[in-house]
Amino acid sequence: MMNYRSLFLISAALLTGNLCPAQDIGPASVEDFRPSTLNQPGKQYPQVNSEGRVRASIPAPQALKVQLDIGGVKYDLQKDDQGVWTGDSNPQDEGFHYYQLVIDGAQVPDPGSMYFYGASRWGSGIEIPAKDQEFYALKRVPHGQVRENLYFSEITQSWRRCFVYTPPDYEKNTSARYPVLYLQHGMGEDETGWSVQGRANLILDNLIAEKKAVPMIIVMDRGYASRADRSSTPNPGRPQGGPGGISAFEEVLIKEIIPMIDATYRTLSDRSHRAMAGLSMGANQTIQITMNNLNLFSYIGGFSGTSNYPSSAEIDPVTFMNGKFSDGKALNEKINLFWLGLGTKEPDPFPGSVGAFRNMLEKTGVKYVYYESPGTAHEWLTWRRSLYRFAPLLFKK
Repeated sequence: MMNYRSLFLISAALLTGNLCPAQDIGPASVEDFRPSTLNQPGKQYPQVNSEGRVRASIPAPQALKVQLDIGGVKYDLQKDDQGVWTGDSNPQDEGFHYYQLVIDGAQVPDPGSMYFYGASRWGSGIEIPAKDQEFYALKRVPHGQVRENLYFSEITQSWRRCFVYTPPDYEKNTSARYPVLYLQHGMGEDETGWSVQGRANLILDNLIAEKKAVPMIIVMDRGYASRADRSSTPNPGRPQGGPGGISAFEEVLIKEIIPMIDATYRTLSDRSHRAMAGLSMGANQTIQITMNNLNLFSYIGGFSGTSNYPSSAEIDPVTFMNGKFSDGKALNEKINLFWLGLGTKEPDPFPGSVGAFRNMLEKTGVKYVYYESPGTAHEWLTWRRSLYRFAPLLFKK
């Protein structure tokens, strides 16, 4: 079975483009390039054209070799007589992508782009316009707020942070209470991912404005945690924090985060108004935590991941997770929604592990909803679409 360190390295390579050697660029690009919407103010590069190609440009007169590293491929840039290196990628899939420049072997962020936390580092990102981008676009509708919430964890003996989305009417209708979705990021990402790369707040603003989703609070916390009494260095390459596979995240969520949110915000604090979902590593955490605490959760969402992640071996429901999925009828009475999503272009091991999990659910009669995002891989457009389809089903039973 693949271990989590190996999977982390594969995930990092997929996000940063370290799997393939340099590749020649194909046919000449269509010359309708425009600055990326994620550029720093006033920066003209990187640019994107109507084909989805990315054009990078950087002055580096002393450099001997410069490459654009995106989508699993490194593209050689060409230097002009002013010492400016410029070059294009092949067409990229729609949606958000991490990328970097490689200057004489050194992997560096592009100084023209804004920076995003992914693959366990701050780096560049670019948006390839998607045909369905309206659902996460910034529109003239009422908007909620994303608040930074700092707190001290007694379990980890450290300061932690979560971001909390409150719906548009939260400040106006001060007598109203709201259901809560706990939404987790993936491996190598952090608590900023869902509100920045994922556009979760805009997705909910638009759904609520269209009356497709009920107003809700969303809590986005950091998925890594280690107990203070363990002499170990936190390692984001592990699924939940500790290098030995020992994590305190479930304990932090159940004993500290949920009580804090219920005490600080106007929540509906019963299980029928509490949901949890996550992407990739966060999906693994979600299913493990919710199944261990069905007294607290009744809505469960796994985007590009499950609790058997990354194994695609056949699952024995009698032994898997101590038999928690063995009685489908009993689970169906407790769970209001079990939701799974996957991109049609996801690489191994994700289709195999999700497929094995679905087979197990069907064998035991556990009801679930399954969605496939067309033409997307293990990337943010898959997860944006998943949230867009998951959120309208919440808190309506």
